[in-house]
Amino acid sequence: MTASVAAQPASVTRAEVEDFLYREAALLDAWELDDWFGLFAPTLRYVVPCNDTPDGDPAKDLVLIDDDELRLRLRVERLNSRKAHREYPHSRTNHQIYNVMLGPVSAAGELPVTALFTVWRFRNGKASCYVGRHHYRLVVHGGELRIRSKRAVLDMTELRPAGDLAIIL
Repeated sequence: MTASVAAQPASVTRAEVEDFLYREAALLDAWELDDWFGLFAPTLRYVVPCNDTPDGDPAKDLVLIDDDELRLRLRVERLNSRKAHREYPHSRTNHQIYNVMLGPVSAAGELPVTALFTVWRFRNGKASCYVGRHHYRLVVHGGELRIRSKRAVLDMTELRPAGDLAIIL
């Protein structure tokens, strides 16, 4: 359960945002993917652009992940089942969030947030590391912070050292 926040995004503090992002990271590390999915607002977007086009537009550029609400729900269902062979049994992960910065609230009532991340993945005796920057658009929905969109831009120049992207950043 997330803590209630001010009714307007402009009143949300950085501490509230940081607590929200830390909760998101803890849910991902615990593989509580249904609860993690519950952190999103309706009409959501989750994008991971390709390493060579970090500013890529999913409408015209190739991206690694471009999920709307339905695709993200299906991703969560697959990762929770035995059908995700790359993640069964689940990897152990450690999501680290830092350098959280809040931008000005948009006319649409969205709070832009950037945060650096490191995600460690441990599987089959191998450690992999993903490093980058999250770009969030947060909204207040039902008195709680929710993710309208999340874009995970990798700083890595190639994925080969990490292997694949079967986990959620």
